[in-house]
Amino acid sequence: MDIATWLLDSDPAIRWQVMRDLLGSPPDAVARERSRVANEGWGAALLELQWEDGSWDGGAWGPADFSEAELQESGQAWTSTMWALSLLADLGVDPGDPKVGAAIERVAANVKWEYAGEDYFDGEVEACINGRTVRAGEYFGRDMTPLVDRLLEEVLDDGGWNCEALNGSVVSSFDSTLGVLEGLVEYVAHHGPDARVDAAIDRALEYMYSRQLFRRLRDGEIAQEYYLFFPFPQRHHYNVLRMLDLIRASGRSPDPRCAEAIEIIRDRRGEDGRWIHEGTPKGRNHFLPETIGEPGRWITLVGTRVLNWWDQALPAAAAS
Repeated sequence: MDIATWLLDSDPAIRWQVMRDLLGSPPDAVARERSRVANEGWGAALLELQWEDGSWDGGAWGPADFSEAELQESGQAWTSTMWALSLLADLGVDPGDPKVGAAIERVAANVKWEYAGEDYFDGEVEACINGRTVRAGEYFGRDMTPLVDRLLEEVLDDGGWNCEALNGSVVSSFDSTLGVLEGLVEYVAHHGPDARVDAAIDRALEYMYSRQLFRRLRDGEIAQEYYLFFPFPQRHHYNVLRMLDLIRASGRSPDPRCAEAIEIIRDRRGEDGRWIHEGTPKGRNHFLPETIGEPGRWITLVGTRVLNWWDQALPAAAAS
């Protein structure tokens, strides 16, 4: 099977990234395809779901009607503003599209965090939420420096972050650290090299590398089984494929301590070069873009570009 041809027979959100990352298409052709994300398919459908008040489903972190009972019975609701903006950024919607710009202005003007009524792009108190807020803000053209400064002050002694630090935790978590790293990498992409931010990224990556991306440091056991589950949409869940794709996007070279995670990803690929779509974390969704149990284009796109990045670096690493 020609994987690129199969991937191109899909949503614009997949197509433009295939053209950029797998085919090396001319930038103007990539930009034209990317411009379709806001107006066709998954991206357009998600933009259409924004409420008049600027939110998605009436809330910043959780929908207006979300309850503790729903959380316990059905899981997190993924239909609120934070998750909509995260998915739009994953899809690569063009921030310069007027429709997108208007949507972000409505968020900035009206959406408040549930914690203490803070303006959306000012963030709130949890590092994992603020990391995702930085990522969305920077992606959509806002200067998130004040929130980045706060995150840099909240690094734990082991180099990462943990939302439970508010409750006394002194050990970082994979999930929280990933959320902050996504924000910091996006920040550098828009602002250029920054010694403080780059140092924080490298220190957090060392936290990950020392654990082979998925193992506990104290005993070498798998920290969480879901770290080896590759969902789409990804939501807040950490997994090794998502982590490796972020390292690739940051411009850093592969670290040998990621080799075991790479082989897990490689082993999950089918003989035809595709990965099966396994689903998404349980909970309320606006819609699910792909069919569970069938070959998944999103995971195949990401898995292919991560393995290409890794494999292409091996000759250079051996030569050095």
